[in-house]
Amino acid sequence: MLRTASSVILAAVLIGHAGISAAEKIHPLGIAVKNEEASIAVDINARGQVAGIIQNVEQGTQRAILYDRQLIELGTLGGEESYTKGINASGTIVGTAQNQRRQWRAFIYSKAGGMRDLGTLGGNSSYGAAINTAGQVVGFADTSDNYFHAFVSNGEGELTDLGTLGGNISYASSINNHGEIAGTAALSDGYRRAFLYRPGSGMINLGTLPGGRASSASAINDEGIVVGAASTASGRWHAFMYDGTEMVDLGNMIGYGDSYATGVNGAGHVVGTILIGDERRSFVYRDGKMTVHPGGHGLYLVNAINNQELVIGAQYQGRKFEASTMRSNAIATVVRSPQEFMTMICIVLLAAGAAVIYHRRYRGIQLGGRNMLAL
Repeated sequence: MLRTASSVILAAVLIGHAGISAAEKIHPLGIAVKNEEASIAVDINARGQVAGIIQNVEQGTQRAILYDRQLIELGTLGGEESYTKGINASGTIVGTAQNQRRQWRAFIYSKAGGMRDLGTLGGNSSYGAAINTAGQVVGFADTSDNYFHAFVSNGEGELTDLGTLGGNISYASSINNHGEIAGTAALSDGYRRAFLYRPGSGMINLGTLPGGRASSASAINDEGIVVGAASTASGRWHAFMYDGTEMVDLGNMIGYGDSYATGVNGAGHVVGTILIGDERRSFVYRDGKMTVHPGGHGLYLVNAINNQELVIGAQYQGRKFEASTMRSNAIATVVRSPQEFMTMICIVLLAAGAAVIYHRRYRGIQLGGRNMLAL
């Protein structure tokens, strides 16, 4: 009797606290910072090299770093701040740094060559966004007429202006190893649309979700899958995945909040963020299944996912960020409210009581009508 009741109660306790071990799915990278500083992982390559940011919590300033078993400060272009956006297979980093005039400039960094200014499109500023295996860099830069346009560069020569979709502005967010580029550009009416740029074909408008007016692309993989966010007829933002033919509504699979896809790897696994009021959740779309990690039980910042199935970003610890990763197949933590937990306890206690009564009343009775022995 006691064994039966204890087993049921133990099961309830295990169910109620199913999320405890799941919290261990987040893996801090161990980047040592000072008490007033926070760390954020932006991208990680197959060699485990991390492009990241150290942030001064009080001042809000940022410094670009490379973490390769030890912390390497990348410095600036003569100014005070810098930040990273991506790293390729050989460890070359792209980002943005201030120069002596406090102008922001896209940079490329390697251990051998240090930090180099990539220039602009005729204006004062530029911003580096992504880099592929061949060292091609994309981002956006000011033009001479004070608009910013998406650019691509081989990292050595002048920036190539990718143009727009008829409007005044555009910006590139990601480039794959075939030179295909994803980003966002304005139409002639001012609305912004996600685009796919193919060498030799130019910029393609990826459209929006049904009823929506705007969209923005954040990442592209080597299969040409583009991810980002698009507005819907209801005015919400939904994460999307463009599979080469159509825009798939990932936010509809989530079913609530505003969602934004921020990364996609070679296998087509998509990661991103969900905003519900002041709450922030993370999601992983993997092999046709959507997994949502509640606030405090997944990465707070989700920046990318690599081909080693690491989701890359930061957790929120002690009122500041800590650079961390999470496996893409991590099981979602079950979070229950106090009311739900008490309801479960009541159900389990009732079930345990019923088991005790059943055990006492029918002990020794053989089903089927033979040797019926009552207590």
